[in-house]
Amino acid sequence: MRCIFDVEKKKVNKVEFEKKTTEPNFWIDSVNAKAVQAELKIINNALTIASQINTSIDDVDVLLQLLESDKDASLETELVSKFNQLKKIVDQEEFKLMFSGKYDRHNAIVTIHAGAGGTESCDWAEMLLRMYMMWCEKKGFEVTITDSMPGDEAGFKSVTFEVTGEYAYGYFRSEKGVHRLVRISPFDSNKRRHTSFASIELIPEIEEDIEVDIRPEDLKVDTYRASGAGGQHVNKTESAIRITHMPTGVIVACQVERSQIQNRARAMKALKSKLVALKEEQHKENIAEIAGEKKEMAWGSQIRSYVLHPYKMIKDLRSDLERFDVDKVLGGDLDPYVTAYLKMEAEKKSNEKI
Repeated sequence: MRCIFDVEKKKVNKVEFEKKTTEPNFWIDSVNAKAVQAELKIINNALTIASQINTSIDDVDVLLQLLESDKDASLETELVSKFNQLKKIVDQEEFKLMFSGKYDRHNAIVTIHAGAGGTESCDWAEMLLRMYMMWCEKKGFEVTITDSMPGDEAGFKSVTFEVTGEYAYGYFRSEKGVHRLVRISPFDSNKRRHTSFASIELIPEIEEDIEVDIRPEDLKVDTYRASGAGGQHVNKTESAIRITHMPTGVIVACQVERSQIQNRARAMKALKSKLVALKEEQHKENIAEIAGEKKEMAWGSQIRSYVLHPYKMIKDLRSDLERFDVDKVLGGDLDPYVTAYLKMEAEKKSNEKI
């Protein structure tokens, strides 16, 4: 228990963080305040799970002792039920041990780019967005769309969203890359089969206390009218922000907030995250390579294929996991793919050490 949860240390940390929330000036720095609350939530969740495991172990122990003196069928049934509950919790916590990456516990910034193919690919990008939003909802993650470029007829040419929650980046690591869709096009009056591509770009949200040298003279800042939801306000004022970091060519944008100041703050946070990632991968040519294994969106480059016609199957080309319940997957049931990918990755690392 202690080697996994370090309960005593977490109890000490809980007291420290709770003390911070009672300080008079706690909410003056709202960014830091939210970070403290997020960390406190993680600590409380870990302590709750540790308590549940201890309680389940005690229940199983008591039932085993009762069965030694009374071979009652109902006790055996209850023992099996309690043991399965305990195993489920332990398996979930053991799964988290696979999140060993430097930024796996961080929030994630995800961008979906439609590939070549016009309306078809833009619609596919929107389908992926819907799938990820439903997946995040099931996992208790908070999703905020920060920037989007609508397609000419449907869907999105690109859409960026922030995912807030424990291990958000770790979970989404399995999704970065090119996704391929094969289906009968709803936009084709001749009902022909079409192949569409979209790519997932991923970077971790970097903590505020990490120093990044961003000089104001290196930034090109453009303002424009937001195109997303927000009523008449966003259509009448140039509240949206696009920031270009001239030395690297990195571009970030945000239009989700009603205030230009708030959009700028979000955009700068995204820029900081991209520049940190770029700095840590200086041997690679550009940010695209670390932000999502960004390959050409075409045949042979995909990480996962979603075939809806002439048969139904979704296959991950890295783990070889195949599923035929495509509606369930597109409805956000992605955990089996994430698990298969992380296990494959862990096994690969283990083999490299041998």
